[in-house]
Amino acid sequence: MDQSVTKEADSSVAKSAAMTEFVTFSVGDNLFGVPVLRVQDTLVPDRIAPVPLAPPEVRGSINLRGRIVSVIDMRTRLGLPESGRPKGSGMGVTVEAGSELYTLLVDNVGDVITLPTALREANPNTLDPLWRDLAGGTYRLDHDLMVVLEIDRVLDLRAKN
Repeated sequence: MDQSVTKEADSSVAKSAAMTEFVTFSVGDNLFGVPVLRVQDTLVPDRIAPVPLAPPEVRGSINLRGRIVSVIDMRTRLGLPESGRPKGSGMGVTVEAGSELYTLLVDNVGDVITLPTALREANPNTLDPLWRDLAGGTYRLDHDLMVVLEIDRVLDLRAKN
C-alpha cells in the first residue's frame, strides 16, 4: 500500500478519535466546562479576604498553599443574579493564566468528562452576548448544553458585562 494513503488514513482516524477532557461546574442551572489542563485544583474557599477597589467580579483573594489567589465570582462575571447564599459561599475551580492562579467561584463542581473534539459546536446565536464573548463553543449532552469557557477571556476583566 502507498505510504501517503496510509498516512492519510492514520490522520483521519486520529482526528475522529481526538478527545478533550473538561472539568465541569454549574452556576445556577447552567453547565460549564473548562479544559482540565488549565485546572490546578478544586476547593471550597475557607476565607475570602476582600480586595478594596477591585472590580465587582473580584470577590477577593484567598491563600492557597502560600500563594495569594484572586477569586472571581462567576455569577457576577456571567451577569447572573445573586443566588441567595452568603457571599463567597460555593466551590472553587483554580485555574492558571500566565504565572498567576485564579479561583473561579461557582455553585458546584461536577465531574471530569471526556468528549470528542469533533462534537464541539460553535456558540449558538441565542447564547447571551456576554457568554458568547467568554465561550469557545458548546457541547450537546444528554440532558443539557455545556458551554465551554475560554479561561483567558473569562479572566480579562476589561471585557465588561
